[in-house]
Order: sequence, then structure tokens, then C-alpha cells
Amino acid sequence: MGLTAAASPASLQAANGVRLRRRFFDYLGWFLTVLAFLLLGSAMVWILVVVFLRGLHALNLTVITQITSGYGGGLLNAIEGTLILALGGIILAVPPGLAAGIYLAEFDSGYLAPAIRFLADVLVGVPSIVIGYFGYVTMVAGLGWNFSVAAGSIALAIISLPYICRTSEMALRQVPRSLREAGYALGAGDRKVVLGICVPAALPAILTGVLLALAISVGETAPLLYTAGWSNYLWTGHLIKEPVGYLTYAIWAFITEPFSSAHALAYAAALFVTLFVLVISVLSRLVLDENAGWRRRHQG
Repeated sequence: MGLTAAASPASLQAANGVRLRRRFFDYLGWFLTVLAFLLLGSAMVWILVVVFLRGLHALNLTVITQITSGYGGGLLNAIEGTLILALGGIILAVPPGLAAGIYLAEFDSGYLAPAIRFLADVLVGVPSIVIGYFGYVTMVAGLGWNFSVAAGSIALAIISLPYICRTSEMALRQVPRSLREAGYALGAGDRKVVLGICVPAALPAILTGVLLALAISVGETAPLLYTAGWSNYLWTGHLIKEPVGYLTYAIWAFITEPFSSAHALAYAAALFVTLFVLVISVLSRLVLDENAGWRRRHQG
């Protein structure tokens, strides 16, 4: 009893020291987190303010109704080309990306699953300019397509593919196992369970991944410089041997020119790209929130 009583003050002091250190590091962690959030939020708000103020100042009817003419004119050709390239890339990326996600989520016991998952992770880290160079070597120069919609769309599809693959896998893994068991109990086969039950249940989350990949495609520049080129004219419908304009080229090329008309087009193009990305991001968030609400109602 004497030893215990003698040791108690020291034990209390040590415990108090541990609590003080934990409290200090807790406060320090929260302070650094809030500081990082404020710095990141301030930078994002500043970028948005600059883009919106200068973009709105440069925006007029000519910008959205006329094609580019030298360092002036409008951005109709670039707006059209951006939509065509981004949608083309998504259309090409969704089928193989969704198929790979289904395989990884439902049949990952095979030897091919680790290889697909590894390649998807590696492809996410590949710089987009490398993918553009690959597209130039293989399609523009190798196949003789020249700068074209097909080469640009395939390059964007390669960039979008791993995002769609991994988001589809995660979405399908979140489908309750009870739905699969109910399908098998009713006599459905693997194809019916996956395509008729799991994919529809995970569709909102899959769509969120597709929209995020689309937002990434809209903001790409480097791969399109090597594959789509640039054109001051509207697209005539040819998939190969016809370059096409796009908004990120207008930002990249015109902002360095010593002409006020070129700067106005660059600011207007930046505004359009920002609006496209914001709209797509908001849509993906709405879809994700709707999916979360459906899950709560289903589980309830």
C-alpha cells in the first residue's frame, strides 16, 4: 500500500503530461488543417474571381457566335471542338472502363484482375503530355491520321479510362451482397445478376465517375496539342485528317500574345472551361448525393 501510495503522484503527473501532449498535438493538427484549408480555399477563390471577372469582361455575342480569326473573332469553333473531343473521349472510354470495373468487382479472383488494377493505377500517374506524344507517334504520324478528332478523342479516352475503371469497381463493390444473393436465389445467372441488378444499383456512382472523367477531359491541353492540333474553322464531320479547335488551346496560345484581342479570347476561353468543369462537378455531386439518399432509404 505504501509503495502504491508513493507511486500515485508520479503516475498522475505522467498521465497529466500525456494528456497535455495529446491536447497540444490535437490543437496543432487542427490548426494546420484549418490553415491548409484556408490557403487552398483562398487560392481557389482567387483563381475563380480572376477568371470570372476577366472572362465576363471579355464576353460578348461575337465570342459565342463567330469562329476565331487570327488573334480575334470568336470561340465558336473552340467551343464546338471541346464538346466533340470530350464527348468522343467519354464515349470511347466508358465501355472498356465499365467492363474492366465489372471484372475487378465481380470476378477479381482471376489472375488478370491484379494486372488490370496495376495498369489502371499506373495509367493515372502517366503525364498527359506523354499520352499525347504516344498518340502523335501512333495515330497522327504512324497511321497517317494527321491532327484529327479521332486521334484527340482516343487520347482523351486513354486518360479517362483508369478513372472510369476504378470508380466503377468501387461503385459495384458498394452494392449490398444481399441483392446478389437474392438474384441467385431466384435462379438468375452471373450475367443477369451483374447487368440486371448490380450495375443498375451502382449506376449513380458509376455516372459520377464518368462525369468526373469528363471534367478532366474538358481541361486537358497537352495531349490535344499532339493529336488534335488547332483549327480556326468549324468541324466538317471528318474523323481523320482534319484538325479541330478547342478552348484550352486558346488559353495556352493566346494569353502569351501581345494583343488585347488575343487576351480577351484567352480570358473568355478560361471562363468557358471553368464553367464547364463547375457544371460537371455540380452534376456529379448531385448524382452522388442522390445515390447516398437512395442507399439510406434502401437500408432503412
